[in-house]
Amino acid sequence: MTNTAAESKAQRVERLKRSKNPWEGLEEIRRFAREGFESIPPEWLGTYFRWWGVYTQGDGAGVTGGQGGEGRALQCFMVRIRIPNGLLSSEQLRTIAELTRRYAHGIADITVRQNIQLHWVTIEALPELLEALARVGLNTTSACGDVTRNVTGCPVAGVDADEICDASPLALEASRMLAGNADFYNMPRKFKISITGCRVWCPYPEINDVGLTATTRVLRGTPEVGFSLRVAGGLSTEPYLGARLNGFVQWHQVLPAIKGIAELFRDSDVLREHRERARLKFLFLRQGWTAEGFLQELQRRVGFEFDPAVEEAPPADVYRDHVGIHLQKQPGLCYVGAAVLRGRITAEQMQAAADLADRFASGELRTTNMQNLLIVNVLQANAEALAKELDAIGLRVGGSSFYRGTIACSGTEFCKLAITETKSFSRWLVEELEERLPGFDQHLKLHVTGCPNSCGQHWIADIGIDGKKLKVDGRLVDAYYFCLGGALGLHQATARPVGYRCPATEVPEAIERLLRQYLTVREAGENLRQFFARHTDTELREFLAGAPVDAVARDLPPASAGAAGPGKLAQAAGGDGD
Repeated sequence: MTNTAAESKAQRVERLKRSKNPWEGLEEIRRFAREGFESIPPEWLGTYFRWWGVYTQGDGAGVTGGQGGEGRALQCFMVRIRIPNGLLSSEQLRTIAELTRRYAHGIADITVRQNIQLHWVTIEALPELLEALARVGLNTTSACGDVTRNVTGCPVAGVDADEICDASPLALEASRMLAGNADFYNMPRKFKISITGCRVWCPYPEINDVGLTATTRVLRGTPEVGFSLRVAGGLSTEPYLGARLNGFVQWHQVLPAIKGIAELFRDSDVLREHRERARLKFLFLRQGWTAEGFLQELQRRVGFEFDPAVEEAPPADVYRDHVGIHLQKQPGLCYVGAAVLRGRITAEQMQAAADLADRFASGELRTTNMQNLLIVNVLQANAEALAKELDAIGLRVGGSSFYRGTIACSGTEFCKLAITETKSFSRWLVEELEERLPGFDQHLKLHVTGCPNSCGQHWIADIGIDGKKLKVDGRLVDAYYFCLGGALGLHQATARPVGYRCPATEVPEAIERLLRQYLTVREAGENLRQFFARHTDTELREFLAGAPVDAVARDLPPASAGAAGPGKLAQAAGGDGD
């Protein structure tokens, strides 16, 4: 008999995974629905449901309302719908809208991995929801858990006028190969893949476990499209930007390469010893692996050698939100991108967007990892009319830099690990900044994450703020710590923790001071990344605070935020989003 009392969290999870493939448990889920929430055993609530894209939903207090690094849960669920490459039909979006209306209090969130996430779903509703999704070719399998998460790609694949190739068929095939495959149901932790044929790397390959970006070589006088390969990227509490391997991955080698990396990760027993150090990046961060050694092991597994990598052209300071009206490669057509502020979208908006995609285009939509929604294959003559219709339902085809550039995680509204509320805060923050800085026209990535785990991806933002608690007048209040100057592409760098923290209510004023200083003293042609890079942490703190201030550490001691403080949380979750 197993002595479960002496188990570590990692040991317990590994034991549960060995004992059951959750993807074989659909009949158990149906039984739970018949018998009610009280019939669900702890191993399903805490572990197995995740393989079905299902988490227990927090009670609104976040981590500080619970203990042991996790808040209290309600008797309902968050359900994440997996959307490979962000490709959606109007029928699929209409179905999601109806399910949102019936089971999720009428609201949903577009996530940073192109998924759509519902809340308030009861166990009684879950089987019908899964069946309704299956009828239109959607599912939640592999959207959470220690498995391959949603495979992301360029949301305008196949229509982008400047793309190197349409890589979406590879993204879809990689998803079919791994999601739901019993050979890959038990990974050490989440496993993230991004495949893109665009030139601007919009699905952020640098922060994925596998990042494939199209490139071109000339072989014996003939151009050939292939891919650069990066591995082991990830954010969370210890960010690591993926290591580029010295290999040119040919089109037919992409799937074997992905499978080989998945097998390498799956078989890395050392990564199963600690939940907080179980991602692929920790082979590099803790185990001494190098890009050269990783490539050798991958080639051994796939049974062939890759040709040497060729020179690539990482994008330099490219804004990748896809908002606005853009010409497609197909003559006479364009795509129209709408900004969905902090990813929050209603059932009515989804229904209307699906209808508009049918009226004005071919019924095809796309979700983006900046939490936006696109309609593709729109006749140029209809683009302005469609944009007005989208604006009328609250999906802006345009907007201020703050409206377009703000990203937010779930926050305490729904997440048991969050320290701060993020969704309503982000909307208020945008409104404040639009009022304080009208006409600010510089591209800006403003990322709000409710805890150190970086599900809001604050490490790659121009301005990234991560949630804390501060004691003000004897009570704990939401607060945020500032990280500045994150970037991907040619100038890749994680945002610098500059040592400034303030209550949430003071964040708009701090950002206003920072951006007014930028507007006043910037050099000719200088963008925010360059401005932050040429100033010290001390100077940036002063810009934020309006006066010289001493640096503060990122994390408070755990005891200061209750039984489950930020310090404990950092050890409790894998982080960096879905």
